[in-house]
Amino acid sequence: MSIDLRQQASVTPELLASCREHFASDPRQVTLAHAVRKSGIDAVALNVDLATSMQHTFSHVVKGGPITNQKQSGRCWMFAGLNTLRIPVMQRCNLEEFELSQAYQMFWDKFEKANYFLENILETLREPLDGRLVAWLLTAPLGDGGQWDMFVNLVEKYGVVPKWVMPETFHSSRSRTMNDLLTAKLRQDAGRLRDLHEQGSELGPLRQEKERMLGEFYVALVTFLGEPPHEFDFEYRSKDDEFHRDAGLTPLEFFHRYVGMDLREYVSVINAPTADKPYSRTFTVKYLGNVKGGSDVIYLNVEAETLREVAMAQLLAGEAVWFGCDVGKMREREGGILAEGLYDYSAVLGMPLEMTKAQRLDYGESLMTHAMVFTGVNVVDGRPNRWRVENSWGADAGNKGFFVMSDEWFDAYMYQVVVRKSVLPQELRQALEQPPIVLPPWDPMGSLAN
Repeated sequence: MSIDLRQQASVTPELLASCREHFASDPRQVTLAHAVRKSGIDAVALNVDLATSMQHTFSHVVKGGPITNQKQSGRCWMFAGLNTLRIPVMQRCNLEEFELSQAYQMFWDKFEKANYFLENILETLREPLDGRLVAWLLTAPLGDGGQWDMFVNLVEKYGVVPKWVMPETFHSSRSRTMNDLLTAKLRQDAGRLRDLHEQGSELGPLRQEKERMLGEFYVALVTFLGEPPHEFDFEYRSKDDEFHRDAGLTPLEFFHRYVGMDLREYVSVINAPTADKPYSRTFTVKYLGNVKGGSDVIYLNVEAETLREVAMAQLLAGEAVWFGCDVGKMREREGGILAEGLYDYSAVLGMPLEMTKAQRLDYGESLMTHAMVFTGVNVVDGRPNRWRVENSWGADAGNKGFFVMSDEWFDAYMYQVVVRKSVLPQELRQALEQPPIVLPPWDPMGSLAN
């Protein structure tokens, strides 16, 4: 007797009857289902004892500025970067509070990303429009997200300015409509460049057309965000109530005089435990960047324990740590808690949810989504058990804007920290000298923090 494989592949009445019987046979599951419908799965699955144990107290703290708020934009990487850069300004100027302009960085990021995208279009003119590469480039030409090395490119080229010099605008804080319109403009420009190429235009005339397009783009950006300053007067009053003025500064002069950090002394260290990414090797991602002529995004892959050690070493030396993670996992926003096992979804749903960190990366279940800053760590017997996290979601999220991360969560969902090269072991400093392995644009490590 032959077997009808099509019948086996379909959802049959017998299968549905078996599913109904399976659910009804477990009174506990029926009760849990009622509770979830009434209160939501997070309320039912929350491990209250674990949440209670996550204290916002730490043995080592790096003092920073007030909590910032990226609002309805995806600029966490930028906020996190500027929040680390403002600390030396506050120390040099004896300031209680200080904030650098995120709108200024956003302007130049958008403008550079537009040029980066159009140059990538020129580079791929012979690639098919419906091929994976061009389709990938057209997906999100200038979203808000970014990476540490992209932040460094902006700072080294354009400097930084105090927030009052270029304040937030409606669209810097609510970027969706701006991004939609600017993306439509760039896709239109990409189509025109490809059409001109098919009509026989050479690269020189195409680049002239690109520059005309960027002129239009600049006008649109100024309309949305304001025009970046060429120079400004830095005036401030210190905690000792002393007034200071430094007149006629360019943004780059301000960075070198008041921030004074050598950003090339910092490196992105990641933990990506997938089979295709050996430890102690460097990686880059094709077409991941924002500034043509700037530095590529470079990662050094290490084991989770090494990631922990170098992050803690920098904090114990009194310096904050920029980091990237998957912030949506095992998070209780109101209390500001990031803890592995915070929710027992498996018990509530009656099904296993078990993947390794490598499997989550390989199968699209996790990747880096958000950047924040470590400003403290709690050390017990030489090891951390929880981490102090400065977020950029405003003071209403978490504990007055701060989150606490368990060390187990660090292992499971932390992907990247940015540390001084000097805190790395000697063998890893040597590993930085290797030419990077080039990953395809769609690799999980090509994700941008939003």
